[in-house]
Amino acid sequence: MNTHTLMTRSGLLDDFFKDVAPGFFVKPLHGDPLPAPSQMKIDVKETDANYTVMAEVPGVSKEDIHVNIDGNVVSLSAEVRQTDTETKGEKVLRSERYYGSVARSFQLPVEIDNEAARARYENGVLVLTLPKKVNKPGQRLTVE
Repeated sequence: MNTHTLMTRSGLLDDFFKDVAPGFFVKPLHGDPLPAPSQMKIDVKETDANYTVMAEVPGVSKEDIHVNIDGNVVSLSAEVRQTDTETKGEKVLRSERYYGSVARSFQLPVEIDNEAARARYENGVLVLTLPKKVNKPGQRLTVE
């Protein structure tokens, strides 16, 4: 059996430039680059009645966070706006603006009850309470 290990070029180059010339490249004042989709970290917990999802979305106002539930698919997206400005008197010496969006979708094993689902955002963490849709066993369907 032949196995191959893949290394990404960007990872090697990033490490090289961090080691060789750490002060050469200008970094944002706040030090927070725009998050990549893989950087929206989530935890999913399950009970008999519901799922609890915790997603890290720091530095975003709650108005810029969007949650969409379609059956058992949950989609999260956020608009990221970061602005830094250094001024001296009336003259702007440095201004950095970062705009972008981050999104992530995942599928749960059971459909979600949209009517009872709740979302809360506090201290950079989005907490979703997603009740499982209950299908009543033995429910008789009307034949039309």
